[in-house]
Amino acid sequence: MTSPPLAPAIISFTILFLAAVTSVESLSGTTSTLAVISGPSGPTICGILASQPTHHVVCSRNNSAFNISPEISFTRISGGRDFFCGVRSGGHALICWNSTFVPKRLYYNESFALDNLVVGDYQICSLIDSTRNVMCWRGESPERTQFRGVSSGLGFSCGVVNSTNRVLCWSTNGINSIDNSYRFAEYMQNEYANFSMLSIVVGGSFSCGFNLSGGLICRGNNGNGELDVPLSGLSNVYRDVALGRDFGCAIRNVNSMVVCWGRGFREGYRNVSDGVFFESIVAGEDFVCGLTSSNFSVICWGPGWGNVENEVSLGNILPGSCVEEECECGVYPQSETLCSGNGNICSRCDLVERIPPVSPPTLGDDAPSSPSKEISKGLLAFAIVGSAGALLSVCAIIYCLWTGACFGHKKIHNSVQPTINGTNSNAPNSNGSPPSRSSTIRRQGSRGWSRQRSGTGGLFGRQRSGTSGLFGRQRSGTSGKYAERAEEFSFSDLLAATNSFSLENKIGAGSFGVVYKGKLPDGREVAIKRGDTSTILKKFQEKESAFDSELAFLSRLHHKHLVRLVGYCEEGDEKLLVYDYMKNGALHDHLHKNNVGNNSALLNSWKMRIKISLDAARGIEYLHNYAVPPIIHRDIKSSNILLDANWTARVSDFGLSLNGPEPDHDYRPTKAAGTVGYIDPEYYGLNVLTAKSDVYGLGVVLLELLTGKRAIFKSDKDEGEPTSLVDFAVPAIMSGELMKILDSRVGLPQLNEAEAVELVGYTAMHCVSLEGKDRPTMTDIVSNLERALFLCEDSHGSISSGSISIVSE
Repeated sequence: MTSPPLAPAIISFTILFLAAVTSVESLSGTTSTLAVISGPSGPTICGILASQPTHHVVCSRNNSAFNISPEISFTRISGGRDFFCGVRSGGHALICWNSTFVPKRLYYNESFALDNLVVGDYQICSLIDSTRNVMCWRGESPERTQFRGVSSGLGFSCGVVNSTNRVLCWSTNGINSIDNSYRFAEYMQNEYANFSMLSIVVGGSFSCGFNLSGGLICRGNNGNGELDVPLSGLSNVYRDVALGRDFGCAIRNVNSMVVCWGRGFREGYRNVSDGVFFESIVAGEDFVCGLTSSNFSVICWGPGWGNVENEVSLGNILPGSCVEEECECGVYPQSETLCSGNGNICSRCDLVERIPPVSPPTLGDDAPSSPSKEISKGLLAFAIVGSAGALLSVCAIIYCLWTGACFGHKKIHNSVQPTINGTNSNAPNSNGSPPSRSSTIRRQGSRGWSRQRSGTGGLFGRQRSGTSGLFGRQRSGTSGKYAERAEEFSFSDLLAATNSFSLENKIGAGSFGVVYKGKLPDGREVAIKRGDTSTILKKFQEKESAFDSELAFLSRLHHKHLVRLVGYCEEGDEKLLVYDYMKNGALHDHLHKNNVGNNSALLNSWKMRIKISLDAARGIEYLHNYAVPPIIHRDIKSSNILLDANWTARVSDFGLSLNGPEPDHDYRPTKAAGTVGYIDPEYYGLNVLTAKSDVYGLGVVLLELLTGKRAIFKSDKDEGEPTSLVDFAVPAIMSGELMKILDSRVGLPQLNEAEAVELVGYTAMHCVSLEGKDRPTMTDIVSNLERALFLCEDSHGSISSGSISIVSE
């Protein structure tokens, strides 16, 4: 890339730059309801006030707020060097104010409405709604050219031509002006000559824009790191870009947090506090302001702001323009309240299909109570009742052992029961169970799933009710009742099939025994799970109960993403189950072991990993929503996700499963069961079981697929101390640093995979929320993973490797 010409001579002036806006709902965002004036009187922040009879402008300077023309409603505003402008509601008038807030009307025409407004140093530009032609004041503008959107900055303006998607730039002194600003505009236009763009945003001596695939591309001067955008060019990572004199900021699609780069932001692209989410941002010369999603307040930060973010006293600002026309992609939540009945705020089409990061606030309401309150109350009750029940439990056990009465009631098998501390279920445990998560993550979880956009299903909008039924373990009575659905084998048949259960045929272990590979007389390859008969009586009874559960459940379950039961054997103390043989073994082994063969390389693609996660999610969704009655698996983990010869994932091991009621109901079984690292903290701490407990386990599996790390692993940084994968991965995802923790065996995602991988990461983060009510349903998860796989699909819609071709189902 050739060196740019000198930046325009006007570069020393203080100036505001506003993100480009477009006539279509592109990735660059909508016209702002927030403006910054960087003038000699000091920074002035203005916004269009929400929930007022008139959508008037309020400004703040030196921490003092005051209303501007309170009798006039505005739809959009933009700020410049020492003035700002606003388009009146309806778009037929343009008014500007100088640094002392004296108004001047620049445009009035009842026949043509203005759409989009951008202000640079001196130039003011807007598009004519009906023709898409640009009209500029204080400078010439290109004639008879229809634009998607325009942006004005320091000495020059640019726009994206509607018909060609090419960038056209011009000097603020005129199209044919022979001066430095003209030469720089020409240079900038040439920099985008080989790109088809959706939008362009102009800064000091550089610019950024989104290409047709949603990748952010920056060109121009890079003396202060202006072009060093994290994940530059990857599709759909960012939206709403704002550029200052020599820095830029953008809102991340995946979590609505802001990333900044360039002067003052080089150290780790540090921006604002973690956990702050934004609706929109605008930039001044050396600082940036954003409209928060939590309460529609304004926060500013940056080197020119003292590098300490703080709230500006403006009140609640509209998150979008209130318009009268019909909204193509639905209406923004609380739109009627925000607009006071005068129009609606339209949802952005480019965000309708994304996961909402936060819930929009109810203006005037008190702050929500802590989401941990319910947990705290539960723990208190748990401690009180547990203390009183301890003595009764001891007595009951003595009675059962003395009389043998309890032998007829088989207990729920607890394969990896952690020690439960009744006073603090969230504290770290010495046995390696997951430690507590930060309050920041807890807050995120509490807000992450309630926001729904009107007019769309949304990625997390679909809900399906499960069929109601009594909660309890499925019991078989005599296994002969399953003869019609499962083949009954003799013990001698299975002994011969496994070469007397030789160690060479041992392939794993399940909830009640060891699994062997076998070959039946008719040539069928099967997996045979044999119950361990050598354990003490209590353990045997628990394993027998697990045997009954698997036999009962799998005899009535038939789904392509559940392991199929072939048959069973029950002779004396011998209890065996026979399944279809899963040639490619357990997902866990491919992710965490080095001795499973070269085929593991097939999993070293993001597309294949997303397909496997979708397969597993569909299997669990079937259990929750379509089995009658519904089933909660209780032990979802990567070792219970098996891969057949075609690399289709199937959920296995139903030894701990329970029948369940509606997915949103809960149940308190005898005691918690599951595997450390995967067990739901709410279930583990409070013994409250819901379908969301399986969601937690799947969330951990998703994190395994993304990072390649075990659910509990030893960190070199912490001198080998056990680390929870959830505590390792979730903070990175929340801070927008997922790419730093991805499995290095797969590498960084390609252009068409970046959004898919971030979507999986964001989904996983919500799956492992501390409280079940904050987790998505399995239907929601399936919808998201379908979307992620679609983003990865090639032109043929298949996943191929060598001679294997796997078509997604």
